[in-house]
Amino acid sequence: MSVRWLTRILLVLQAAAALAVGWGVWRWAGVAPGLALASGVAAVAGLRLLVNMNNFVLAACFASATPPAFRLGSAGWLRLLAGEFCASMLTTSWRMPRAVAGIRVHQGSTALPVLLIHGYGCNSGYWDKLVPLLDAARISHASVDLAPIAGDIDGYAAQVERAADALCAATGAARLAVVGHSMGGLVARAWMRAYGGARVAQLLTLGTPHHGSALARFGPGINAAQMRCDGSGAASIPSPWLQALAAGENETTRARIVSLYSHHDNIVSPQTSSLLPGARNIAFGGIGHVALGSDARVLAQVMATLAQTEPAVAPEVAPEWPLSARNDMLAIDSTHAAPHATKSPTPHPRTHP
Repeated sequence: MSVRWLTRILLVLQAAAALAVGWGVWRWAGVAPGLALASGVAAVAGLRLLVNMNNFVLAACFASATPPAFRLGSAGWLRLLAGEFCASMLTTSWRMPRAVAGIRVHQGSTALPVLLIHGYGCNSGYWDKLVPLLDAARISHASVDLAPIAGDIDGYAAQVERAADALCAATGAARLAVVGHSMGGLVARAWMRAYGGARVAQLLTLGTPHHGSALARFGPGINAAQMRCDGSGAASIPSPWLQALAAGENETTRARIVSLYSHHDNIVSPQTSSLLPGARNIAFGGIGHVALGSDARVLAQVMATLAQTEPAVAPEVAPEWPLSARNDMLAIDSTHAAPHATKSPTPHPRTHP
């Protein structure tokens, strides 16, 4: 069963639960039908809020230390919880049930095409906030709906290869950029290992557990087991699959990866699991895991990074950076002040198309 139909079924079940609660309130409490129905909807929403908050509690059990620049006050935590809850509700209840993967080509565009790869238990609907920005910039793009839901990450590589072939054929481009959320970033790396990364100009990962997440132990499926890590904080140990994936990469591959992540991720824990040696790492604060794909600050950084990608640079002449040389930190405080960047001492050469 596809994620789209699964989310539709879950929506029907939630609606039925809300009606049942509302009927019970009307029947036994004698309140007005409208108020009774509102009570049922509130009960279902409240249950989903509890699930969302439980993720934050579990993530805190295995969390990495939060740098001082990213620590939140009470108001910041409330915004974080509200933002993640709203993003989760909209994604699973509106975007995913309507999603259909496909290709959109902007004729005459000289921008590098972008392939979008969603994360665990999701589908192409996750990109509903990024797609309009790509269209406004006349960037051709394609998305995939990975299947099966709980499959082997290596098994998704063939689907990504077909999508990349179709996007390059439709646009006439020899190279492309890839944006992957959560597991999607690992899928992209597995695809590059299986098929070669020669045509990948840049890979942007959002909240990807490059070294695993302790919360993956609670998820079903082969892919969840592959994303697992044992231990907490700096002492966590990636799964054998993640270790093998890292062993198959070199400095040239890592130099084309940009990892965007949040120090308050409620699914990837420890949060520094998203730090990938040799890649450009960009940290945010006050953003939850699902909200990474709709947060204005993250999307602005994605678009800025895509604009800085130089499609004419061949992979074989890409610079080989030391594995710990490039870490850009975007400090977002609890008041949502404008981010400031502290660049690493080794600059990343870029030219604007």
